[in-house]
Amino acid sequence: MRIVVNTRLLLPDKLEGIGWFEHEVLQRIVAAHPEHHFIFLFDRPFDKRFIYAANVEGAVLFPPTRHPLLYRLWFDWLLPRKLKALKADAFISPDGYLALHSTVPTLAVMHDLNFEHYPEDLPKAYRDYYRGYFPRFARHATRLATVSEYSRRDIANTYGVNESRIDVVYNGVGAVFRPLTEEERNAATQEFTGGHPYLVCIGSLNPRKNIARLLLAFDELVERHRSPMRLLVVGERMWWDGRMEDAWENMRHQDRVIFTGRLQQDRLHRALGGATALAFVSYFEGFGIPVAEAMRCGVPVVAAEATSLPEIAGDAAHYCDPFSVEDITRALYDVSTDPELRATLSAAGIERSKRYTWDRSAEALWVSFQRMAADAGLHR
Repeated sequence: MRIVVNTRLLLPDKLEGIGWFEHEVLQRIVAAHPEHHFIFLFDRPFDKRFIYAANVEGAVLFPPTRHPLLYRLWFDWLLPRKLKALKADAFISPDGYLALHSTVPTLAVMHDLNFEHYPEDLPKAYRDYYRGYFPRFARHATRLATVSEYSRRDIANTYGVNESRIDVVYNGVGAVFRPLTEEERNAATQEFTGGHPYLVCIGSLNPRKNIARLLLAFDELVERHRSPMRLLVVGERMWWDGRMEDAWENMRHQDRVIFTGRLQQDRLHRALGGATALAFVSYFEGFGIPVAEAMRCGVPVVAAEATSLPEIAGDAAHYCDPFSVEDITRALYDVSTDPELRATLSAAGIERSKRYTWDRSAEALWVSFQRMAADAGLHR
């Protein structure tokens, strides 16, 4: 088959959550299935490192999709013509966007529906596009995949899609992530905080990551309990909204917070592995890759008791109410002061993380593709 794949999020040195999913899963699928020809479709000049095998070719469809107006142009008008010109037998979209005016059988991966539940967290142009188009994408797709049982139920209930049309493909953890040695942990604390113990938060700085409440909770931890901790915030600033601004301005201990921006995987591994704990209090997640990465590193996790996170972390996290600064403070204090709790969480995390591998993710996505092909009557 000629399988066209939407790879517009494969951006060199700028891979975020869905981009990492694409990178890790697609390189395994194309290597495992040399009998098929894959055409990776980019929206700008691409890095040849993303052409993973001899059965992959790259194609570019301009312009770059940087705004909802360009999403409409690209997916509504340009992509259907391109699929026809490329003689596509099937289309895979790892970010869920589809060509509604195309009849090519499609597999769409929808990672979560945060924009349906918290539309106020996004700029108006984006939330209007997502809420207008994703219900149509869900109905148009031959088959859907998503990254947790929570998201599968959410998509089914929100869009009225039968759960039998949706497959669960859990995310994996990169090979770079492993527990640090004591010497490496000491070096990491020197590198990031000048030798001070620290909590780490990982994720792009958008509202659902709940950084505003985390900042206030961390401030309370330092003020009330005289904690020596620092807070390392790792991720690209997306929308620094009024809640973030207010929280930052009201902090008494801004000097204890370090913003690193996005880190490449080696430095991210060190930043995570050297931490006393991961603070991941996002109130909406389809999966939560940093949680799985922390577990693989043996780093204790403080997680929000919300959406998919209890499903992903199980007994390997210490939970809190993401909407309560007081409860976040309580959870941070528990984990930062109780070595026995940290040891228990660390051991449980290492064991639980074994279920999240990119090999399994790739296999599961290919099974979903095969089901899609069967649903569409394609020859495999």
